[in-house]
Amino acid sequence: MMQLVCASANPDKVAEIRDLLDGVVDLLPRPPEVPDVVEDADSLVGNARLKAKAIVAATGLPAVADDTGLEVEALGGAPGVFAARYAGEACSYADNRSKLLREMAGVEDRRARFRTVALVCWPDGSELHVEGVCNGVVTTEERGTVGFGYDAVFQPDEGDGATFAEMSPSAKHAISHRGRAFEALLSALSQR
Repeated sequence: MMQLVCASANPDKVAEIRDLLDGVVDLLPRPPEVPDVVEDADSLVGNARLKAKAIVAATGLPAVADDTGLEVEALGGAPGVFAARYAGEACSYADNRSKLLREMAGVEDRRARFRTVALVCWPDGSELHVEGVCNGVVTTEERGTVGFGYDAVFQPDEGDGATFAEMSPSAKHAISHRGRAFEALLSALSQR
């Protein structure tokens, strides 16, 4: 089984990635002594690359990283690559959701998409990246208690009207941006 060090420091993302790679990849934990990586790239691929390369440099092992953006049509694609810090650098998930709902108040076009880039970087400098997308809408209020991030305000087109926060983890993984990205990553790794 292939071993990859998980570059994410976000415990919610790590749990999802572990579920998505279970049985195919032995996901090693990010070393606790590795400092947070400044995600200042202007793209999802760039941020994922920064995280993966930092872990490869620290461990000498191949690493997997991801970065996700929520792209809202009416906001010109915002928050996009800045989704995790939309309400500010030290903001919480709730802060980000509140800011998004405030900015979307009274907006009729609520179309949005989640986009995730999953990237593996090897010690020899080679890398592989794939993308997963999930289209949907931003709800007018928070619904559900499962998940994290924007899950309570994102209703995927393929979810029978439920937000990600109203779905079981397995139902979410089957249609989510991260689920699709890691499914594509596993497929690409099997052909490598």
